[in-house]
Amino acid sequence: MPQVTGKAALVRGDHRALLERILDTPQLAQAVPRLPPDVIHLVIDRCGLEDCGALMALATPAQVAQVLDLDLWRSADAGLDQQFDAERFGVWLEVLVEQGVDVAARAVASLDVDLVAAGLMQHVRIFDIATLDAYVTSDGTDIPAVIERDGGLGCDIAGRRLIPRRPDAWDAVVAVLSELDASHHRAFVRLMAACTALSNSRREVDGLDALLSGAQQAMFELADGREQRREARGFASAAQARGFLESSRRLRLDAGAPPPAGPFAASQASAAAEAPIVEPAREPDRDPSMADPTAAVVDLLLEAGLLTPSPRALLAAAPGQPSRLARIHAQMEAVLRRDPAAYSTRQQELAWLGNALIAGGTVDARAFTAAEASDAVIATCNLGLESWPARWRGGVPMADDFLVEHDLVSVFQVGWTVLHDDVCAHAASTLIDVLAVLPRHDPDTQADLDALRAVLTRHVRAGTAWQARDALDVLASLDLPAWATLLGLIAECPVALATIDPRQAVRPRTIDPSAFAFISERAQVDAVAAFLATLPELLGG
Repeated sequence: MPQVTGKAALVRGDHRALLERILDTPQLAQAVPRLPPDVIHLVIDRCGLEDCGALMALATPAQVAQVLDLDLWRSADAGLDQQFDAERFGVWLEVLVEQGVDVAARAVASLDVDLVAAGLMQHVRIFDIATLDAYVTSDGTDIPAVIERDGGLGCDIAGRRLIPRRPDAWDAVVAVLSELDASHHRAFVRLMAACTALSNSRREVDGLDALLSGAQQAMFELADGREQRREARGFASAAQARGFLESSRRLRLDAGAPPPAGPFAASQASAAAEAPIVEPAREPDRDPSMADPTAAVVDLLLEAGLLTPSPRALLAAAPGQPSRLARIHAQMEAVLRRDPAAYSTRQQELAWLGNALIAGGTVDARAFTAAEASDAVIATCNLGLESWPARWRGGVPMADDFLVEHDLVSVFQVGWTVLHDDVCAHAASTLIDVLAVLPRHDPDTQADLDALRAVLTRHVRAGTAWQARDALDVLASLDLPAWATLLGLIAECPVALATIDPRQAVRPRTIDPSAFAFISERAQVDAVAAFLATLPELLGG
């Protein structure tokens, strides 16, 4: 029986060697402050925060703040809302302290006091010592001292008692606060006031238990402020991205006219900031000794695969080679020639769509990488252009400058609907029908097949067929390549494995599930239908 090869690991290169090359870049101190925060975060994500302290020591306060917006918030799973990561905040403090407690204190003093207070409150409670001491009231009543359990780690700084909530990063917390008191006293006082207020906050005693405590309210406001900043830069929250992708897969392609642009998508696309996509601009004959240090760093990141080329380079097909992205290539090149302003808007839309996939979508049951999101958006838009209903353009052929007047958000929605209806839902429905007529198997296998059909039917009716993914495992015992192929097709973002290549005459005997292509043309959709037609034979044995 054909075998599926092991899932290939993503080739990421030698992380330490990459970081060493970056740190060896001439004039690095001038280069780092000019790097986009998104790019710095990519380096941290690839090389590890613990090894990037020297790099962060060269970043500006504004860069550090934006990197923290990206790095301190995590979701439990792809597409879920992100939550503040207290442990990660502690790692940041430790990494900065390793560069020198003065470096750490200077960085903390420059950050938003509410962010630092909210982060510290996950690690420590801070009280004015006077509020914990024993005292006698005016009527002579003795009030005993308040005892706060500290596990033997508590300490006093400038009239404040520090009580640890968790042991990790405790030494870094104490070191930074001590240095703040000594070298940045005004920032220390502001921070202590905010921390003390949060440490003393309690729920109201009036029975309104639904009200948030002061600390919970502070964290809510911190998250809300972050979302507003990210929206202004063209990023969608997980909830907004999920809503956009859900509505996009339910487009009515038989309607008389295209739907109006959604107010959220339209406003965000028009305001989208630079995406984390960089292409260095270099003078070809310039003396290498005088090269721009920022361009040198960007070249290293491009070489390592951390950055993808700019949208213009992305949309350039290789000379002499057929491209499955021919429509989007031609359209974008035409827009660039005829209306540079419209081309800039289309680039912003591509960036926003990629960000939406990262925030709210999944591929192969995991979150998209930046490169995968970019590739998926381009492929889906190419499919959307090919599938754009003729009635929406008056029955005439699509003009070669169609994208001068039409936005890519709507084009993406058409392609996303086709992927759902003609690939994901069609594959799931076909599999349900095939399961009903397969020969009976041994009791255990048959029970799993019956369970698969039931759960698949339920999720198809709900429009979420990909949520039955785990139940598909039983198919691996019937035909491994067919199982791997179906996992790629019955997905939120369907992808094509080698078995869905219309240019391949012979069915491959080995399949690497991680080696997939994003579906970008109707020929691939037709190849999916041809594969599904063979399911009774493949699964029937």
